[in-house]
Amino acid sequence: MRIPESELIINGDGSVFHIHLKPEELADNVIMVGDPSRVDMIAEYLTDIEFRHASREFVSVTGKRNGKRITALSHGIGPDNIDIVMTELDALANVDFSTREVKPIHRALNILRIGTSGALHADIPLGSYVLAHISVGFDGVMNWYGNREKVTIPEVEEAFKKHMNWPDVLPSPYFVKASPKIIDLLKDVTFQGVTISAPGFYGPQGRVVRVPLAMPNMLQDIESFRFTNEGKDYRITNFEMESSPLAGLAAHLGHNASTVCCIIANRYLQSSNPDYKPAIRRLVELCVDRMSTL
Repeated sequence: MRIPESELIINGDGSVFHIHLKPEELADNVIMVGDPSRVDMIAEYLTDIEFRHASREFVSVTGKRNGKRITALSHGIGPDNIDIVMTELDALANVDFSTREVKPIHRALNILRIGTSGALHADIPLGSYVLAHISVGFDGVMNWYGNREKVTIPEVEEAFKKHMNWPDVLPSPYFVKASPKIIDLLKDVTFQGVTISAPGFYGPQGRVVRVPLAMPNMLQDIESFRFTNEGKDYRITNFEMESSPLAGLAAHLGHNASTVCCIIANRYLQSSNPDYKPAIRRLVELCVDRMSTL
């Protein structure tokens, strides 16, 4: 089936509409970051840089680490941007841009997102790394796609909504597992994470500045939630804004993905570390090295 021009926009130079990458420029291994400046940080650990594109918040380079091609791409802030980036990455990999038809052989990407986050428990220290084994979507992105129950954990979702007394006016939360292939890359140096993606930084993450919250006890209720899935015990570990649509869309589209976050604040202890850049740099180097082994 031909994909109409209105549904997948291809620029005049043959690149996909928002992220301005061409199919041949995309490596199988992709490192995603929110901050465009971190793309250049990743590039410091790559050789044979092929290009540098920049359009809005979407900056990209492709180069090599230990002989393996890696694409670094920034996505900006928020789950809506992940919907754009994941759809366009998949199109680059699996749509023939000349015929606008899905390719007969599926190409699976390996995608690791590096972010920053606030921890929800006292024993997760500032500067540590949390890898999202499971992501929790407060954003609602996956609710717009059919058959989301194929990639989510419905029984945990129902238990969570009951525990939280979840309001009907908010998007129904979803739980989705990350790819075991990406988890295995970093599980030896990270906390086992259940990471919430919120559609905002303040109210949706339980911060109060001048407007009261719809769920005043949200943080305490989240901290106390425990569940078991496939024989493993979990607790919700941290907040950020992009991991759930990444994991959900990757699973739907047949890619391997997860998010690793550097902890720069502890919500339980009400502490933060504004000088977190050295820890981010160490994480970037670690991730580039590990991704080059795939």
